[in-house]
Amino acid sequence: QVTGYLDDCTCDVETIDAFNNYKLFPRLNELLESDYFRYYKVNLQKPCPFWDDNSHCGMRDCAVQPCPSDEIPDGIRSGSYKYSEEANNLAEECEEAKRLGAVDDSLSTETRQAVLQWTQHDDSSDSFCEADDIHSPDAEYVDLLLNPERYTGYKGPDAWKIWNSIYEENCFKPQNVKRPLASGRGDDGGHTFYKWLKGVCVEKRAFYRLISGLHASINIHLSARYLLQDTWSEKKWGPNVTEFQQRFDEVLTRGEGPRRLKNLYFLYLIELRALSKVLPFFERPGFQLYTGNKSQDAEMKHLLLEILHLAKSFPLHFDENSFFAGNKKEAAKLKEEFRLHFKNISKIMDCVGCFKCRLWGKLQTQGLGTALKILFSENLIEKIPESGPSYGFQLTRQEIVALFNAFGRVSTSVKELENFRNILQNMR
Repeated sequence: QVTGYLDDCTCDVETIDAFNNYKLFPRLNELLESDYFRYYKVNLQKPCPFWDDNSHCGMRDCAVQPCPSDEIPDGIRSGSYKYSEEANNLAEECEEAKRLGAVDDSLSTETRQAVLQWTQHDDSSDSFCEADDIHSPDAEYVDLLLNPERYTGYKGPDAWKIWNSIYEENCFKPQNVKRPLASGRGDDGGHTFYKWLKGVCVEKRAFYRLISGLHASINIHLSARYLLQDTWSEKKWGPNVTEFQQRFDEVLTRGEGPRRLKNLYFLYLIELRALSKVLPFFERPGFQLYTGNKSQDAEMKHLLLEILHLAKSFPLHFDENSFFAGNKKEAAKLKEEFRLHFKNISKIMDCVGCFKCRLWGKLQTQGLGTALKILFSENLIEKIPESGPSYGFQLTRQEIVALFNAFGRVSTSVKELENFRNILQNMR
């Protein structure tokens, strides 16, 4: 039932399905299995900043297995998060590559300046996320392939509290307008809510739809990788059609399910647009996906550029020029509100009680935050010099890994939807 055009876009569901499932998804999957993209550094010990939270999920499927540091490729572990040619040559020259974390005493003044500027830039105000301090002793590398996003049993009041605080406090919604399907509140089928949503500006509407799309995407993963069998001899994960229908079936959700799925496609378009815009940053000869394995690094950069060119070739891109247009002062104020709301959502991820859900929640919000940062830095990206550092626009390794993995999750959701459609058709 999810078909045709998407609101606020010139694109339709069918075009995205064909493009994603047959062209982009297979290539993206290959990229995300490479060493550069599979290791993500995350601090899962940060306390929840909004409420006292001792409700850690005790189920074993909620646990995250961090990587022993000797399994992390040298190039990633040595702290060379910045990928200028200069930094990479330096790493080779420096016999103490392992000690590269303590770079200060072996760096030229020029490089030291660059590192300082990078650090300042990474902390600057264009960020949409509360990023983890990757130098904190609590931050650990996690192998994303060994800790896949799937159903963990984390649900009920704790999980509801997270989403409730995201929607109620951060989606620009007035308290008196109730969300569709909000339990026990005399729900009017979402009529008041959608009337309100139609009346707000395109940016606030987009914000809600991005969050709803992210929520839908996460729910698809949980339905597609559900624990179907749990015996002492084996665990079997696979698609759970009942779970999927409870969340998305038009009748069971009183029309809400298809809207959620359309918001997933909207999220896809926004993140795809960001990938098409960031191409100049990655195209520079000085940029390397540095892990220390030269031939694999070159191969992965080639694949990365292929994916970005493919993203650019998509025929019906979202036009972000409708965002923050009009009165400059008003637009700047709205943009700042938008950024702070999103930053708040990234902080809420530290309140998720299940560590595996927290890991993927943090990664996906950082990825979407990075996509937004790219879309709102278009002028800076256009000015990036062919060689040398790009001070105006910079992405850390964390942001790069989060950006592609987050888009990988949305791309997987679109692919899984096709799978559920086929299953449901065969059941009829």
